[in-house]
Amino acid sequence: QVQLAESGGGLVHPGGSLRLSCTASISITNAYSREWYRQVPGNERELVATISATGTTTYADSVKGRFTISRDNAKNTIYLQMDSLKPEDTAVYTCMLRWGPFGNNYWGQGTQVTVSS
Repeated sequence: QVQLAESGGGLVHPGGSLRLSCTASISITNAYSREWYRQVPGNERELVATISATGTTTYADSVKGRFTISRDNAKNTIYLQMDSLKPEDTAVYTCMLRWGPFGNNYWGQGTQVTVSS
């Protein structure tokens, strides 16, 4: 059973930064999907960012230019660097990895990010 451990959430003022980490219990080198999501209670889960095995990244329009997804295969970890945070970025952020196009989706436990003055 693959386990994902997240860290890095917290409370930050508008304009501040946070870096989220998601460490897998197995190698992520050949993971098919590496993604960050966020969800506000009462809303649907939103795909925030993805990074492919080759390093190609995609972002939701709402975070482009402010968030950066990256990965360190040697540490089995993906990251989400969040800069210029806004109150509307407040949510529970969760990582998801999948090995193979039809493999199981493995989810982190979620970490709360609160942006408030």
